[in-house]
Order: sequence, then structure tokens, then C-alpha cells
Amino acid sequence: MQKSTLIQLACAFWIFLGTGFFSDVGATKMVVRKPVWAGQFYPSARTALLRTIDQYTRRAGKTPLDLPPKISLRALILPHAGYIYSGPAAAHASRVIDPTQFDTVIIMGPDHRVGFSNCAISDVNAFQTPLGLIKLSEQANQLRRRYSFFNTQPASDAREHSIEVLLPFLQRYLKDFEMIPVVVGPSPIGEIANAIASINRPGTLLVVSSDLSHYLPYDKAVLTDNETINWILDLNLTEIKKHPDRACGTYPLRVLITLARHNRWQPKLLYYLNSGDSAGDKQRVVGYAAIAFYEEKSMKNNPLKENQFTSDQGQVLVQLARQTLVAALAPEKAAKLKKIDPKTLSADCYQINLSTFVTLTKRGQLRGCIGNLTATESVLAGVKQNALNAAFHDPRFGALTAEELNNVEIEVSVLTKPTPLDYDDGEDLLAKLRPNVDGLIIRKGYASATFLPQVWQQLPDPQSFLSHLCQKAGLLADAWRDGDIEVSTYQVQYFHEAP
Repeated sequence: MQKSTLIQLACAFWIFLGTGFFSDVGATKMVVRKPVWAGQFYPSARTALLRTIDQYTRRAGKTPLDLPPKISLRALILPHAGYIYSGPAAAHASRVIDPTQFDTVIIMGPDHRVGFSNCAISDVNAFQTPLGLIKLSEQANQLRRRYSFFNTQPASDAREHSIEVLLPFLQRYLKDFEMIPVVVGPSPIGEIANAIASINRPGTLLVVSSDLSHYLPYDKAVLTDNETINWILDLNLTEIKKHPDRACGTYPLRVLITLARHNRWQPKLLYYLNSGDSAGDKQRVVGYAAIAFYEEKSMKNNPLKENQFTSDQGQVLVQLARQTLVAALAPEKAAKLKKIDPKTLSADCYQINLSTFVTLTKRGQLRGCIGNLTATESVLAGVKQNALNAAFHDPRFGALTAEELNNVEIEVSVLTKPTPLDYDDGEDLLAKLRPNVDGLIIRKGYASATFLPQVWQQLPDPQSFLSHLCQKAGLLADAWRDGDIEVSTYQVQYFHEAP
């Protein structure tokens, strides 16, 4: 290499450092990503930036917005273009954000600049905008350490705008918060969703940065974007996946929709426009939408849609299972047990036909679990029969002995009617699973097996859950990936013996 070329490269290197994309701050050597697009996508001066955001916020406040009561914001989709174009839509976040509700923001945007697979998470300590610093949460480092598909991409970090452009809006609408910035390329969507779910605790807002259609004539863009918005509102992963050109943030959108389906979040369109509305040129426009995702505040992870049993009624079922086992193993002790009032057992809730399972554990280890998935007998009869079956007929264990009985804990589950689950392939099946909510039944030929929803506590990863369930059925661990297994879901109420 010629000497002059070396000198030019050295000068270029020092010029790059001088632009300040990243800098060390203070004695602690805090590494800060400085704003790259200030002065281009949005004002670089603090006063002008605040004035611009506040103007859009006041206009957004005049838009009629009907939100149902008793809901809790969990996620937002916001656009990331220059403020003159997408600012009116992004400002609608102000309509739904409670500034005291969130202390952490997971913000996922698409890769526009580099081209890479999986996800990039910056390894800086903070992002800076004209409105100040936003520290990165330690959870950003946790994701990189725990999962191989989260890495650093310095080239993307230095130039990507999809996350940076939204930060001033979030700084204006939230008080103090930390962030986890994730730039998403082509990725295993189910695995990314599971990883995000692992850090998505109460107090965390999930934000997806995405514009909609690009450079269509105005009328065609409106029709196209309305169709895409309806797919999002319907949580239609299949169509979003089929049409990746409908939104530049298609990969983070798919992650969000997967999480929304898992958690039963309900989307609500806050506002839509395109650049033809905000900037005037209608020949080649870009679409922008603000969409919120809500969770009912009263939602529980252990639902039984019909014939809900109270806690006291559940304890009666557990007591019934205990009495049944004592009578079978130690009849001399059965006479000393306090009997359940026959009037209590005659209640209507115990006479209906629902599937039940009885689970026995000994010092925290499974000792027997048997149940019925077809509701051919009353809850009362099912609990008694399944208590005996779990004790004496679970092929994985020997028969329960009288000596073990005092050390055995009993759990009774009451199941809803199983519902077939339609899915396209293994990835779609992962997206439709609801950890800690649904029990699962799989069937293929003569092979079948089920896991109660409680099993999610031992197998929280959906892929592991499915693989273990396939093995329980006598299938290959990855048989679920082929998309040809019959799958049904159900919910339960379950009751432990009171201490």
C-alpha cells in the first residue's frame, strides 16, 4: 500500500472519531452513542425539538379516541421517519402512555443500513439525544449473554435510525427510563419472542418501530396500509409473514404479534396517515400508523371459562381425592377422617361432566399423574377414579404404599373442553402457544400425549415444551416441526391441598 494511501486512511479514521458517534464520558468511561440523525430526521437543538414534539402532541390530543376501561398498555407500534412526515402519528403515543407506569422500554426496530441475520443490541452504556441520556438496562447484556442470536453490530449501531428517531418522543412522554435497543434482521421469530418475553416484566413497555408501505401512489397506499393494519389488529401472523414488503419493520412486528397472541393482548389503532397527508406529495407516499396493545387488568393465567370453581370448592375436590386414597390404602384411618358433608357434594358444580386430572407429588417429585381428556363422567366421579389411577396405575411408577401416603401432596385439575389448534407449520405453532395458560394435547396416528398448563413451570421454553411432549407420546423430539401433528389446547383450574 502506498504511503499516501496510509496517510489518507489514518486521517479518515480520526475524522470518523471526531464525528462522535460514540464517546467516553467522565472518569467511569461511560460509552455513549451520540445522535446521528439529529438535524436531519428531527431538530438538533433541544428547544426546537421540544417545541416540535409538543406541537404534534397538541394536535394528537384533538383526535377522538375511544379506549375500553380496565385495560393496561403493554406495547406500541410507532413510525420512524422524519418528523415532518411521521411525527403526527408517533405523537399519538402521548394519548396512551402513563408517564409513571414504565421504567424500562424494549424498543425493536428493523435493520435499514447493514444487512445481517438475527438481532443486534448495542454494547454502549447509553444513547444520547438532544433531550439527554438514556441508559441501557443491564437486561440488554443479559440477552446477549444468554442467547446466541443477540449480538453486537457496530456498523448498524453507528448508522441505524429506526430506534434513534423514536427516542425523543419517549423521553418527552415518560419520566426516567432505561432501554433495551434491539435491531432485528431475519430471525427465528419464536425464539426471539421467547427471549423478549423472559425480560418483559411489569413496568416494561415494548415498542416496535416500523413504517408501512413505501412509495406507492396515495390511493393505493391507503388501501394497502388499511389491509396491513387489519392483519395487525387481527394478529394475523400468516399474512404479515407472506407480505414482508408491507412494512419495513416486518420482523419486529412478527415478534410483537407472537407475544400478543401468547399473552392475549388486544391491539387498538390510534392513528394512521401517510406522507401525502403530512408533507403534500401524493405520487410516492410512505404509510405510518400508531397502534397500541392492551391487556385486561383483571386477566389471569389460570382461567376456566365456564363453571368456575371457587377456592373452597376446589379444596373439597382435593379433600375428596385424599379420602379416596386413605380408604384404599388405610381403611382403618378412613373412619377417623372428617367426612365431607353430602349436601356439599350434591352441589351442581360437582355433578357436571368435566375432565379432571389428579397429580401426586412426593417431596417435590412427581409420584403419579392420571386424568381423562374426554368428559364422560361427573367431576366428582372423575376425581375419585383419577386419584386411584394416579396412585396405582401410572405406568411410570410402582403402586403407592400406605407408608408413602403421609408424604404425598395432592393436586386436582379441572379442565375445559379441548379446542383444536389450527397452525401452518412448526414456527406458526410456536407463535400460537400460550405458556402458562394452555395445556396441550398432541396426536399423530396412534401416538398421543398431553401436558397440563402447570408443566410450563418446569419447561418454560415452548420448543422444549413441545419436544418433551412429543417424546412423551413416543415420537421424535422434533416431530412438532413438521406441521402434521394434531394439536388441541385447553385451560384448567388447579387446586393444591391447603397447608
